[in-house]
Amino acid sequence: MRSAKDFFRPLAVGAPAPVTEVPARPSRMIHFFDPSNEKMAAKVPAMVGTVDVLLGNLEDAVKADRKEAARAGLVAIARSTDFGEHTQLWTRVNALDSPWVLDDLTTLVTEIGDKLDVIMVPKVQGAEDIHYVDRLLAQLEARVGLTRPILVHAILETARGMVNVEEIAGASPRMQGVSLGPADLAADRRMKTTRVGGGHPGYLVRQDAVGGDVHAGRATYQQDLWHYTIARMVDACAANGIFPYYGPFGDIKDVVGCEDQFRNAFLLGCVGAWSLHPAQIDIAKRVFSPSADDVAHARRVKESMGDGTGAVMLDGKMEDDASLKQCLVILELAERLSQTDPELAELYRQ
Repeated sequence: MRSAKDFFRPLAVGAPAPVTEVPARPSRMIHFFDPSNEKMAAKVPAMVGTVDVLLGNLEDAVKADRKEAARAGLVAIARSTDFGEHTQLWTRVNALDSPWVLDDLTTLVTEIGDKLDVIMVPKVQGAEDIHYVDRLLAQLEARVGLTRPILVHAILETARGMVNVEEIAGASPRMQGVSLGPADLAADRRMKTTRVGGGHPGYLVRQDAVGGDVHAGRATYQQDLWHYTIARMVDACAANGIFPYYGPFGDIKDVVGCEDQFRNAFLLGCVGAWSLHPAQIDIAKRVFSPSADDVAHARRVKESMGDGTGAVMLDGKMEDDASLKQCLVILELAERLSQTDPELAELYRQ
């Protein structure tokens, strides 16, 4: 057995010390781009400062004959772009059983490791996948003399990964978070859907029949296919001090459905979502930032509670210690976002 004392020791001689707490940086939207697409790549510098995370994608959306071009493109973009203090650079490497992932990791860490904040690993099955990446990253970091460790983010895309989500979340100090990968997970579960995220009109409940007439008009209510999965993922992340994310919403034109799905994830505890198109950036920014009304209410509760003991009545509702804890979550998030977003800072001051 590995001693708990060894958990925060470097896995390679000369590698940087593992982090003991994941930095809580704003990551409301993880905006994907294809580094092999020249038009997309050209837009990257202008997006710095407008999004929380820019992610150079090397995996599913990149055709096999463009994999090397995407990798080289990401290296060139990272070297030529100043990402500043408020935009992180992430990448999604190819799957661990692919012929490209070893070159992805060795090239990116040795050539632009000082620019990379997080490496997203697809189709993680269990802690053993994270352990492999963890050791390899430590060796590569030591080789090039990096002074800070690159963090790791797992995508939940298989039934086995779902079963093992708790051990995945706690597999390494490098773990930054976990994202839901609904399309691959649906296929692996043999779900009968053909969508990338979002709900399905056939997944519903129907109002009881009135007077026994089952053919009379009865209201139906669409249910959320992903509620259980997201809730379990959120619990696994919260228990291990890392961050949960909703993944992609594939119907780019359905901005209303996208906002609903993102908001469900936010209310359940997710801190952000993937954006696949510029139209989804503003949705994620709006949804994963607490509203001015919620911040104002949370501030009133905090002020009314005094030392946080006992209970008070506020606008006819009881507020107690549990209420205060919920409000402190909102206020902490608002404070963190205000430090990097002047518009939100002004909104929350009102």
